[in-house]
Amino acid sequence: MGRTAGAVNRRFSRVAGVFPGRLPEMTDPELARLRAEIAAIDREVLDALNRRLALVRRVSDHKADTGAPAIDARREAELLSGLAAANAGPLSEQGVRTAFSALLDVMKQELRAGRAASAAARRSSGPAVASVAVIGTGLVGTSVALAAKRSGVARVVGWDADARALAEAAVDGAPSLAAAVADTELAVVAVPVGSLRAAVLQVLDACGDGTTVTDVGSTKRGVAAVHDVRFVPGHPLAGGTSGGPARAAADLFEGATWVLSPTEVSGAEHVQRVEQFVTSLGAHAARLDAEAHDRVLALTSHLPHALANLLILDVSAGGDDALRYAPASLREMTRVAGANAAMWADIFLANADVLAEALRSHTDASSELVQALQDGDRPKLEAWIARAAETRSRMDEHAYQTEARQLHRIRVRVPDKPGVLARITQTLGAAAINIEDFELRHVSPEYGGVLVVLVAGAENAELARALLRREGYAAA
Repeated sequence: MGRTAGAVNRRFSRVAGVFPGRLPEMTDPELARLRAEIAAIDREVLDALNRRLALVRRVSDHKADTGAPAIDARREAELLSGLAAANAGPLSEQGVRTAFSALLDVMKQELRAGRAASAAARRSSGPAVASVAVIGTGLVGTSVALAAKRSGVARVVGWDADARALAEAAVDGAPSLAAAVADTELAVVAVPVGSLRAAVLQVLDACGDGTTVTDVGSTKRGVAAVHDVRFVPGHPLAGGTSGGPARAAADLFEGATWVLSPTEVSGAEHVQRVEQFVTSLGAHAARLDAEAHDRVLALTSHLPHALANLLILDVSAGGDDALRYAPASLREMTRVAGANAAMWADIFLANADVLAEALRSHTDASSELVQALQDGDRPKLEAWIARAAETRSRMDEHAYQTEARQLHRIRVRVPDKPGVLARITQTLGAAAINIEDFELRHVSPEYGGVLVVLVAGAENAELARALLRREGYAAA
């Protein structure tokens, strides 16, 4: 990046020479010479940027293969600081930071566009397998079937022990499990976690030696004990708090991470088949062993669900008044409370030891907070909140692949009437301002709600606020 920085500084020097404070004559030979030099530097910068993008793609591919985080915000901050320190001018330090922050964002956009194009090319080049059997036709299982059809798989059949679920699913049904997996290339087991291991074993017994078997369960240690060369445990990080086949969608896995946890005996050809299949559905295949998977999911998924249930029940102790006057923040924090009791009881029990450990750790941290409150320890409270803010920023950086300080939240009050959201998104879209994310918080029918829009870049945020205010919205 240093060679590119030097070229940028040289270009800036030449531009400063072209515009010394007065407009030169168009026939000025010195002006023509300087412009030619700028054009040559522009080509040098372009070549350097293309070389840099090629290296960034190699780094991204290596991270994907090794399971490393896609973004390293600390390294980016060190890189910008290092470039600013090495800058010999005439670019200002702020100019260096602004230019290279924008460059980093452009590189990430190019990576995203490249991944999308690659996924589209893979889909158009043909399906990964010729036949798929889906065992269990709930939300995820039916979505796998629909996505497989969309990818071009010639034969997609489903089977479910619940005849009503199978009838509701938009998939060709088989009369039995054995009929569903007969002569299929890939069998996907999508049953509840509580019966997952037994179902995987049943499918392996029923299918032939050439069939690959995978699953979509939310915990992996239980099925990791199934030692069969044909079996490759998996888990797509996609779904919903409520489901059923009627809510299935062919695009459910677009852009999602699909974790694979091959066992020590999983055959390489079977692992490759599953990876190619999930990629053909638009997902990103990542490797994580069963132990690591269950520990990570206990913290990132199972613990939040448990805490949401605890929190809403704690609040209910205050009676209807506590619920009546609950602010939007409580509704956000408890959005997943009460989700699919049967499914989540299975998940909690399947990962009980790790979840219990996480809850004990949370209880210890809560006790420290209680002590700080009792002691009136303001410095400790401020440090605690600051650590939370820094950690949340790091999480956002991973989610949006953008440095935290480049992410700006715009708070817009919206009335409770039709068409408002469309108007806001059209206003920002017309100005080519990409909405990285948004949250809608309903307050009351009288007040309306608050739309929180996330955009990247200070200039985009400033322009977005100006445009929204011009349209009559309070945007802060």
